[in-house]
Amino acid sequence: MGENKKIQTEITDQVLYIKLDRPEKRNAINDDIIAELEAIFSQIPSEIKCIILHSTGKHFSAGLDLSALRERSLTEGIYHSRMWHKALDTIQYASVPVVAVLKGACVGGGLEIAAACHIRVAEKSTFYALPEGQRGIFVGGGGSVRISKLIGAARMTDMMLTGRVYTAEDGEKIGLSQYICEEGEGLTKAREIAHKITANAPMTNYALIQVLPRIVEAGKDSGLMMESLMAAIAQEAPEAKKRLHDFLEGRAKKVGE
Repeated sequence: MGENKKIQTEITDQVLYIKLDRPEKRNAINDDIIAELEAIFSQIPSEIKCIILHSTGKHFSAGLDLSALRERSLTEGIYHSRMWHKALDTIQYASVPVVAVLKGACVGGGLEIAAACHIRVAEKSTFYALPEGQRGIFVGGGGSVRISKLIGAARMTDMMLTGRVYTAEDGEKIGLSQYICEEGEGLTKAREIAHKITANAPMTNYALIQVLPRIVEAGKDSGLMMESLMAAIAQEAPEAKKRLHDFLEGRAKKVGE
């Protein structure tokens, strides 16, 4: 782990911090950044139990760097979109949970990246938009699948047809983030969440980020079978048995304590 011109990484207390570091461009995304994200998320050190994705400056990401746009053939356009899909899949299906800290612009491709993360914390400056409709293009980084699952196809359609912008508060209400906090407190909140995540049994975390999404995608019978298999695997782990034993003997906190 280390840093380059656009992304910085740091490890503290089994948490990997990945920081978009292009504030002069509002952390706009180009192909180099996408390739770097894929490389980082494909080689997560074994000691890491959670990842926090955040950014330098006032904005999470203003989306695709339009200065890097060029004309592409039909085939090249498909390959380019699929390159984004492959990279963002490494985020969604990372080996550990990913918490995103949002602020300022979370727009277009930036929102597509955020939607690939498992938990999103939004500072009150955050605003969301999908301006592709006004620019004569279409989302290509997986947003039509991930964002529509978060907020519904009708709301995503509205965002793209009209250029509608959601504030942090409204974004939380419709599912674009799970948490909202004051300006400058996003990273602190993310650390608090990461601390809870790292305290979980690793198999449970793995099941939630790898198996649960596939259960949701499956039919009822297949989903229930996957649930049964995962429940049996998780409870068989030695750590799970110890935690249950501690709870039954009064050594573990009860919900709400």
